[in-house]
Amino acid sequence: MGKKIGSRQAATQLRPTPFDNMTMYGHNRVMKTVRIAQLKSRLSQHLREVRAGETVTVLDRDTPIARIVPVDSADDVVITRPARNAPAPGKLRFPRTIKLDFDVVDLLLEDRRRR
Repeated sequence: MGKKIGSRQAATQLRPTPFDNMTMYGHNRVMKTVRIAQLKSRLSQHLREVRAGETVTVLDRDTPIARIVPVDSADDVVITRPARNAPAPGKLRFPRTIKLDFDVVDLLLEDRRRR
């Protein structure tokens, strides 16, 4: 029969290692997973890792919801400067709000009841 391990020894053997939070993908690449709270608290660190070429998968509890990947230079992301005569973002004028003589929520509820 095998050697009995005390509960204290068993607990120390079950501690997660840095590799418990990673998943293999592709050929010899490691994809890092991070929960939303961890991403929020260490966003700069994770963005540095992405800039270095790593892919980070964001989890909501244990469900993957997003993937942060490095921008490939071949991607068609184009950043252009605004036109010279374009107003500053803080000085944009928006259309006036329309005053309605009926309640939009009542209209929505009525539509839902008919369905």
